[in-house]
Amino acid sequence: MTPGLALFYGGLNRNKGMLNMMMMSFSSIGLISVLWALYGFTLAFGTNDSDGLNRFLGSFTQYWGSGTTWTSELWGQTGIPTYVFMAFQMMFAIITVALISGALSDRLKFGGWVLFAIGWFTLVYVPVAHWVWGGGWIGAKLHALDFAGGTAVHINAGAAALGVILVLGKRIGWPRENMRPHNVPFVALGAGLLWFGWFGFNAGSELTVDSTTAIAFVNTQLATAAALCGWCIVEWLRDGKPTLVGASSGAVAGLVAITPACGFVAPLPAALIGIIAGAVCALAVSLKYKLGYDDSLDVVGVHFVGGWIGSLSIGFFATTQVNGAITDVLGADNGLFYGGGATQLGRQFIGSLSVTVYSFVIAAVIALALKAVKLLRVSDDAEVGGIDIAAHGETAYDFTPASGSGGGGAFAMAGISPSSGADTKADEKVAG
Repeated sequence: MTPGLALFYGGLNRNKGMLNMMMMSFSSIGLISVLWALYGFTLAFGTNDSDGLNRFLGSFTQYWGSGTTWTSELWGQTGIPTYVFMAFQMMFAIITVALISGALSDRLKFGGWVLFAIGWFTLVYVPVAHWVWGGGWIGAKLHALDFAGGTAVHINAGAAALGVILVLGKRIGWPRENMRPHNVPFVALGAGLLWFGWFGFNAGSELTVDSTTAIAFVNTQLATAAALCGWCIVEWLRDGKPTLVGASSGAVAGLVAITPACGFVAPLPAALIGIIAGAVCALAVSLKYKLGYDDSLDVVGVHFVGGWIGSLSIGFFATTQVNGAITDVLGADNGLFYGGGATQLGRQFIGSLSVTVYSFVIAAVIALALKAVKLLRVSDDAEVGGIDIAAHGETAYDFTPASGSGGGGAFAMAGISPSSGADTKADEKVAG
């Protein structure tokens, strides 16, 4: 899914920042994999001896460094090795960090991104994952539900993105200049890879193969398909034309919205959640122009808004007819439309709001600290000239002639001038 995200974000970006955009996703795979094995998993899913502390953070030692003492251990009552669960949850951590990058394109120093990713993962993602899934206060005490990451992943990443961009500032020329996606086929390819991988993201969260796994799988497809239609309908009515970028973004919005609810709701409500998410997110992405924040690739409009839609939808549509564990195991209630009253809706709101505020504040503080030491934003020259060249010394596309003439080509890019007078005269003749 994360390479798919890299293509999706890379295609949405301008061509001069595509590699930097993709590099932020790939760097997340590298960084977060190591940090998760080293300390992330034990702090998120370990059990602390102190019940009071366990509400907020897991064990410092239980799975520290992913040691060999639990090689043969099975995870809970699932019958799968703990190492398998550790690796599965590692993927959630990786993509959550990578999601934030789409809001920051073209202007964030790569070194600043690396430091931010480490800090935010440690201070925000790890504790929030514990709160929601690891026996912490949101899941185990408040009994707010999140099947596969509406709060822990999407609201979390979207709130962080908003916190950083308010500190980072707008891209030079935004919104006056044309900053449309430079490679729409890459956008569609990335969305397709995300869609495919999301079945593992959602259905796999049941950690076994049963009726809940099946309903999560079906709901993921229906909601995503409906959201694609919902986004395109809004575009068609508003702009007169449905677009492939809109269809791709709508699909992602549907995937986001159904993620927390996929194992708790029936298929028809899932389709309704999808079409609402597609339409609402299509409208929400335009808020950045009215409110003046430069969310480059609409992380806030899609992931934050879509995550909220999905989380609250549990409070309306959750039903034990689909998943008996809602009340028997998880201690939650049916949704408003299934006889449970507004209790679960209130729980979903409190849980989502808590993650929103916490992630937003910590992300903004980290960004302010990076700004104070001048590690946040690239120079104006680097931004205008292209962050790919400035930060990585490479470009996604070489538009220069292949002749090696003094005006361009590989020799010119390497700073090598034509070596012979004959070559120079030939170049002058062609130029004349």
